[in-house]
Amino acid sequence: MKRIAIEERGDWKAQADSLGFTFHTIDGAPYWDESACYRFTLQQIEDDIEDPSGEIEKMCFDVVRRAVDSEEVMQRLAIPEAFWDYIRTSWRNGEKNLYGRLDLSYDGTGPAKLLEYNADTPTSLYETGAFQWLWLEQAMERGIIPPGCDQFNSIHERMTEAFGVFGIPGALHLASGSGSAEDEGTVRYVEECAAQAGIETIFLNMEDIGIDPASRFTDIDDNIITTLFKLYPWEWMMSDEFGASIPDSGVTFIEPAWKAILSNKGLLPLLWEMFEGHPNLLPAYFADDPRAATLEGGHVRKPLLSREGANVEMVRPGEQPLSVDGPYGAEGFIVQALHPLPVFEGNHTVIGSWLIASQPCGIGIREDDSPITKDSSRFLPHVIRD
Repeated sequence: MKRIAIEERGDWKAQADSLGFTFHTIDGAPYWDESACYRFTLQQIEDDIEDPSGEIEKMCFDVVRRAVDSEEVMQRLAIPEAFWDYIRTSWRNGEKNLYGRLDLSYDGTGPAKLLEYNADTPTSLYETGAFQWLWLEQAMERGIIPPGCDQFNSIHERMTEAFGVFGIPGALHLASGSGSAEDEGTVRYVEECAAQAGIETIFLNMEDIGIDPASRFTDIDDNIITTLFKLYPWEWMMSDEFGASIPDSGVTFIEPAWKAILSNKGLLPLLWEMFEGHPNLLPAYFADDPRAATLEGGHVRKPLLSREGANVEMVRPGEQPLSVDGPYGAEGFIVQALHPLPVFEGNHTVIGSWLIASQPCGIGIREDDSPITKDSSRFLPHVIRD
């Protein structure tokens, strides 16, 4: 695994704008960054990222099986009791999941370590699945990288295939909260994949969803919503005013309700409790567990529910703690053993390993000047070349 400085395509911003990738620059700073790329060998991808990602997913399913039958675990995860039966039924009915992103710390030489699982509302999907692949093809055509390079990236094909077997009756509604170009861009890309699978699609904002007298969800044209892809966290839905109507709404949700268990940072101590010593896991405990105080070599304190590094605190031996502000934490915290991200030329690098229908099929790479990855962290492409 190497970070290699390369030439940028002179027209990449114009291409991004024309394709609807309008959040390529954030507050004047680059979010998409092709001034460098990461190079992997095929063995690194297959043995250290792809295979472990599939194994981690299976272990996560074991956590769900345990959680749905345990009131204690549901309480630990701060999931509202009113939704326990709904989540349990969602799992036992085999409601299909579409996608998720494992965030891994990996430097090319040792086992990748799971930092967290973005199982419900992961972003950076379009950049990983589409724009990164376009970069690969054009970079080879223009002599920016050598011919014959490959990329761990079959996300677009896998997404389209997955939608083809969902068995969606009628139209698929897709929604995100208003005001976020990144969230809408992600949902629009998912919509494109669904449309290519032959599914009728309707996009709307979450704020525009209504409820009829029969507790059914409706769109702005009063059409009944039967299947809804939402880039909107389950914990927000369960606490929103319309949340009480969800169990009786008749809506099939993508992601399904059981993903609320996996998108919770409490997943990390549960994984460690069930699979202690697994090479891809880090020691982790709920913050009120006395064992949390036994972690040596530093730790990271994370809220059970947070996005983009918000309210994360990193304690490093001999250094000042690092923290990110945010609105989370009232629900509780977990503590995870510190495993610093690898640093390449001053850049702290995290790998997002994507699963579509629980199959590992691509990676996206984020960089930050800080050890904590945030919403402003840069996205860089990668290549496979032995």
